[in-house]
Amino acid sequence: MSELVHNSIKIEEYRKRAEELVAQMTLEEKVFQMLHSAPAIERLGVKAYNWWNEGLHGVARAGVATVFPQAIGLAATFNEDLLEEVADAISTEARGKFAMQQEFGDTDIYKGLTLWSPNINIFRDPRWGRGHETYGEDPYLTSRLGVRFIQGIQGHDENFLKAAACAKHFAVHSGPEALRHEFNAEVSMQDLYETYLPAFKACVQEAGVEVVMGAYNRTNGEPCCGSSLLLKKILREDWGFEGHVVSDCWAIKDFHENHKVTAGPVESVALAVKQGCDLNCGNIFVYLLQAVEKGLVTEEEIDRAVIRLFTTRMKLGLFEEKEKMPYQEITYKLVDSDRMRRLNRKVARECLVLLKNENQLLPLNKSKVKTIGIIGPNADSRKALVGNYEGTASRYVTVLEGLKDYLGEDVRVFYSEGCHLYKDRISGLSASNDRIAEVKGVCKESDAVIVCLGLDADLEGEEGDTGNQFASGDKLDLRFPGLQHDILQAAYESGKPVILVVLSGSAMGLSWADEHIPAIIQGWYPGAEGGRAIAEVIFGEHSPEGKLPVTFYHTEQELPDFTDYSMKNRTYRYLEKEALYPFGYGLSYTSFEIANIRPDNALITEKGVNISLDISNTGKLPGGEVLQIYVKAEREATPNPQLKAFRKVYLAPGEKKELNIELPHTAFSLCDENGIGKVLPGKYTVYVGTSQPDTRSRALTGREPAAFEIKCMNELSC
Repeated sequence: MSELVHNSIKIEEYRKRAEELVAQMTLEEKVFQMLHSAPAIERLGVKAYNWWNEGLHGVARAGVATVFPQAIGLAATFNEDLLEEVADAISTEARGKFAMQQEFGDTDIYKGLTLWSPNINIFRDPRWGRGHETYGEDPYLTSRLGVRFIQGIQGHDENFLKAAACAKHFAVHSGPEALRHEFNAEVSMQDLYETYLPAFKACVQEAGVEVVMGAYNRTNGEPCCGSSLLLKKILREDWGFEGHVVSDCWAIKDFHENHKVTAGPVESVALAVKQGCDLNCGNIFVYLLQAVEKGLVTEEEIDRAVIRLFTTRMKLGLFEEKEKMPYQEITYKLVDSDRMRRLNRKVARECLVLLKNENQLLPLNKSKVKTIGIIGPNADSRKALVGNYEGTASRYVTVLEGLKDYLGEDVRVFYSEGCHLYKDRISGLSASNDRIAEVKGVCKESDAVIVCLGLDADLEGEEGDTGNQFASGDKLDLRFPGLQHDILQAAYESGKPVILVVLSGSAMGLSWADEHIPAIIQGWYPGAEGGRAIAEVIFGEHSPEGKLPVTFYHTEQELPDFTDYSMKNRTYRYLEKEALYPFGYGLSYTSFEIANIRPDNALITEKGVNISLDISNTGKLPGGEVLQIYVKAEREATPNPQLKAFRKVYLAPGEKKELNIELPHTAFSLCDENGIGKVLPGKYTVYVGTSQPDTRSRALTGREPAAFEIKCMNELSC
């Protein structure tokens, strides 16, 4: 019996058991089960359960757990296998912590097995504060990484979920944070189906994600948590989603308070449930009792939602005898174990992106460096390691600590905080720029200088979670805040070799640095082991492997208005000017060659195209590289070449591997104005390389991607 058939049989069994259980509940009991903090029903043997838990890059907000690099850093690995490995580790720790918490009767928030991750929204604008929770700006990359992350969270047992993953925020959601409770994202059907929906569709249909979370905003006039188009037509009818839908937290009250689409809470909860929202993050669903009384929603519609919720709990094994559960061997001892720390170190190394390396300044030679300066507000910052939605690490290794640990007694390390992250002084009674003399002194004494700048989640993040120094978590512009540029310029003017390390969750404006600083590393928020990984890369223990999952622009002035959700002139797919650092770009300490490219067909058919090729490490160091394949439809008004396949490979010096890449016919499809995907007759160019085929990537890498033409003779539907 196939796994799919077996699963469908088991799900039907769970659903039947859920129906039998729900049939024994009163209306009030049912309604209270639709709140994220569902109470116990002792007479039915139902334990209290809090649905709200987070696992974006580690189990969050409930004590010690492995803190992996933030999601945007995971995306920079371009490594599907690694994403599943990380997610599997997260669900292992979630199970281990859950077992311990259950043993001691702890059913509080952040203590369940429903992890509200991943965030698969498209990072369409670098000003969005929550962009670092995502896998970047590309729908294909986001789809592939989202699918594998969900598979790692949910596991591969044929009968039970290891944990339940949640694809969020459905849909068309990416700021501004300050407006999210009232904002109407207006989007064309073409952009909706070509950019904003593909990752959600893949997570539902390929990964079988158990939960989908609605967004705060409206999309084309409908509040997302009560949208007939999104929740009923697309999610349930078109995609066949069978799990449950949860509202974003307190989003339902926005229906009447901010969106003004309902007259009050009773109408709001009725609208949400009738359109298919099953679970309320918040407590406004208590008004469902009045909604039923007034005939605005039926008890059968309540039953439908509660049955879905209990089906999920049964899939998690929460109503099974322990001996029948496949995950009982996972205990608290596995949390924060040596195995987890080793994996975290590996991931941190893979997420680092080398943006510039003039005259091969990097890697530094430890035996030739006697003194080194480390400067900047993020050099010794734990906050700059972790991003948001984070857990608590048992040890954090900052950049300063990582370098000191690595260099030991062999190299003298000088350190200056340099400046505050965003204020004009560090000591309150001092004059402005009160550490600039120290910066200059450190530079004078050092053979090389590492300047560590950027942001942290106090500045960029979610409305209400950040310190709101600027724009409710969004960025006003792409500049380094405060006096950070001043200390970078002072380091440059010292005449010493300067390495800039940027810890941020989004693209910063690096035009000045690109012109003046010889080596630049984008470190993202690299997790609790990030400082160790950065030290090892700077000194050549590992070659950088990361690629940019977002475009780095010259300035925010190139961008459309933040509230404009049209994709015109946004992201690498529609960008009209040259980027500073393009999507898909990242340098290495070694070199790779692609040769012997062999497509199996010159025509696009429903079978797609299979591409065989050889990739070799032609350099002197071992390293990882990302094969990237882009497709361009050669006709008017089509996007730039789009990523349609990628593969992470590891090669020793002189090693060669043969790769086979399948491009399905859907890789050549585009959506029309109605959002219908088609492969139209005509010519298509396929680019094969280790970066995008744009002019800027070619200039930065000095390499030309291979290209071949392929034709479609007859229209193919998708």
